[in-house]
Amino acid sequence: DINFASLVNLFSGLAVLIACLGLFGLTSYMTEQRTKEIGIRKIFGASIKGITFMLSKDFLQLVIISGIIASPVAYYLMNGWLDDFAYKTAITFDLFAYAIIISLFIAIFTIGFHAIKAAITSPVKSLRYE
Repeated sequence: DINFASLVNLFSGLAVLIACLGLFGLTSYMTEQRTKEIGIRKIFGASIKGITFMLSKDFLQLVIISGIIASPVAYYLMNGWLDDFAYKTAITFDLFAYAIIISLFIAIFTIGFHAIKAAITSPVKSLRYE
């Protein structure tokens, strides 16, 4: 079980890293596609906070929805796995809530770099060739 736990930790960390890289790339692509929209919004007076929220909102909704969908599946699988043990522990909702909150913080940190970078850039650069 100790070897199994160390393998699960290793591959879980690797999966989170790959997911963060994918989210980082997707955010980069999305920001590049919406450069002109961001420039126009900045010309009309949008704040950095507003632009960052606009870019992050869709991804954060997806993270919350995926956490809500994954929680019952994980609960079922964890209960099945824990049934094999003599000493059982209760699985509470708090565990899943913490997992969703940690996922949100990771997503905010991953998305925030491109969102703030896009919000800070000058609108002249994005609209120069238009």
